[in-house]
Amino acid sequence: MHTFMLLTLALTLSPSPAVARNVFLSHAHKVAIKHSSSLARDLRVAFGGVLVAQPGSAPTQNVYCVSSGGGGVISGDDGNSSSPSGTSTGTSTTSSARPASTSSVPSSPWKPIATYSGSTFFSGWSFYTGADPTNGNVQYVDQGTAQNAGLLEINQAGNAVMRVETTPTVQNNRMSVRITTDQTFTQGLVIMDAVHMPTGCGTWPAFWTNGPNWPNNGEIDIVEGVNNYTSNQATIHTGVGCSITSSNSAALGISGTVVGGTDCSAAQSNNEGCGMRSPSVTSFGSGFNSVGGGVYAMYWENNVGIKVWFFQRGSIPADITAGAPQPQNWTTPMAFWSNSSACNISTMFQDHSAIFDTTLCGDWAAGVWGGTGVPGQSVSCQQQTGFATCAQFVQASGASFSEAYWEVSSVKIYQDTSSSS
Repeated sequence: MHTFMLLTLALTLSPSPAVARNVFLSHAHKVAIKHSSSLARDLRVAFGGVLVAQPGSAPTQNVYCVSSGGGGVISGDDGNSSSPSGTSTGTSTTSSARPASTSSVPSSPWKPIATYSGSTFFSGWSFYTGADPTNGNVQYVDQGTAQNAGLLEINQAGNAVMRVETTPTVQNNRMSVRITTDQTFTQGLVIMDAVHMPTGCGTWPAFWTNGPNWPNNGEIDIVEGVNNYTSNQATIHTGVGCSITSSNSAALGISGTVVGGTDCSAAQSNNEGCGMRSPSVTSFGSGFNSVGGGVYAMYWENNVGIKVWFFQRGSIPADITAGAPQPQNWTTPMAFWSNSSACNISTMFQDHSAIFDTTLCGDWAAGVWGGTGVPGQSVSCQQQTGFATCAQFVQASGASFSEAYWEVSSVKIYQDTSSSS
């Protein structure tokens, strides 16, 4: 997602792999690693299947990441100390919503350093207004423009809403919103509660964190997918020298499935990174929205690693609701990249900001326009919409993006105040 990270897709049902490859090769990196020519195509091969991989029959999946293009990441400490690190300048807001009774929830060493919720949710975020680095059919706009166009609001439920423009037809791109926290952190616990996320053909939403000088300070994709997908994919991208030790879910201690290679470095994996797909078909898109959404939690401790959980509405741990998170008591994470001799987390991840965005088409959603085989995508968007290309559909079909919006209750960034962190 940061510094123009492009991940091109291998279409399962592409009529000609050579054609698909040539199309995607035309999208050059705007800023990525200049010394690695292989990054121009950034191919990720990901295995399909909803819950269980089926040898010999799994379709390929193409995965991309959203490049950064601004927002200014502020440097913090190097993340190597045992005390909580990475607090920095940046505005945070105070939640207007109070958690449920905490009488039965023990205190937690995790304390908030930033909370975004209620009427002041958008305080402490920068609005990115540059060209979409993943070649999407969107124009990211500033806060005032977004508000005037009806793309941004705090609704009656007190939730932050970020929409895509639904004007019936447009000549080129549709307006959209991309925001980055001014607060930066090294190590921490990011908890995002949403009741709705963008979904539908042509959409590519993401919630992620990223450091400066990509990929050397790492990228953590917490929520990401395209089109009608219903299973989330979490991915990390790093500098050279970070790998996962296995592609076996049990060995990694995850509920998800590894969908890329084991080398997480951008330079040595064609920007694939290390992706893990949730087994839950309510973890993304329309599936997520159908259950009233839920909570995503990303845990980052240098001496342990990075983990991602999804808890759907009705199954959110009481300690999260109470604002006293106890991640050591939670269920098996959907994704886990452990600190090890194969990947030193403290040197690979530093000074992150959190980011929301929604692009349309782009290298991923457009790349799988004619594809199927991923949970939620039983029929291709090409067949479903009747449009030959994603761009044509986006320009002519404003009403189709009525579900292309984020509705977020809160984002909270915690750090561990215990001496053993």
